[in-house]
Amino acid sequence: MIEFLKAFLFGIIEGITEWLPISSTGHMILLNEFVKLDVSDEFYSMFQVVIQLGAIMAVVVLFWKQIFPFGKPEGRRARHSVRGIRRYVKPDIFMLWFKILVACVPAAIVGILFDELFEELFYNYLTVAIMLILFGVAFIVIETINKGREAKICSLSDLSFKTAFLIGIFQLIAAIFPGTSRSGATIVGALLLGVSRTVAAEFTFFLAIPVMFGASLLKIVKFGLSFTSTELAILLIGMVTAFVSSLIVIRFLLGYIRKHDFKVFGYYRIVLGVAVIAYFLVTGA
Repeated sequence: MIEFLKAFLFGIIEGITEWLPISSTGHMILLNEFVKLDVSDEFYSMFQVVIQLGAIMAVVVLFWKQIFPFGKPEGRRARHSVRGIRRYVKPDIFMLWFKILVACVPAAIVGILFDELFEELFYNYLTVAIMLILFGVAFIVIETINKGREAKICSLSDLSFKTAFLIGIFQLIAAIFPGTSRSGATIVGALLLGVSRTVAAEFTFFLAIPVMFGASLLKIVKFGLSFTSTELAILLIGMVTAFVSSLIVIRFLLGYIRKHDFKVFGYYRIVLGVAVIAYFLVTGA
């Protein structure tokens, strides 16, 4: 029973930190210092990635109409100017998916080739703390510079392939250094490139879909499909909890950034990063 409660807690933390730009991986590493699941290292590594499926399903549910490229013809397509099956294809959404895939290329290539190496080198409290602080400062500086400026890109359709690829480069930083935050890195990159906060957040949500599905699939294939009943229950509890908490957090974030900037997350990251360094120095862990 205690392991199920731990899985519930991990799911909540995943659902909150995956979408807020405060580093889900960093929080998971820190949480594991205090609340360890009584499972093998191989299973825990897979658990971390697979519960992200719950988080990503929240994006799919909330934004289904914006990401599903097929549907009943509307507007120009409804007036029969386009015939056949093409009437049921939404070219603007297909174009969005092409941009998402372009943005995924850098992290996908590096992740497949060097994932285990980066885990060995950088998955430690010091890297997490440093990246929490660095990107916390980045949020504060960028938002201060951008104050009063009009965003150049105010809709997803305005995103160019070049801009999408450059945002993907920032995602690559998060793939290498835990504590950066995938959403934090892509949002920082998007803001630097003149993207509005809302579009930056939404593109970050969509960008997570192929990234997380791909990472989860690789981990499951590597681990195999032979789970004990306890392991399966732990996975399901973590995924469902991450899904529900993600629904709440995504709605909150989109509402929050319509009226506020990202500075508060920057301050949080700095305070947490300093606290992490202080804790491990004191405990000598």
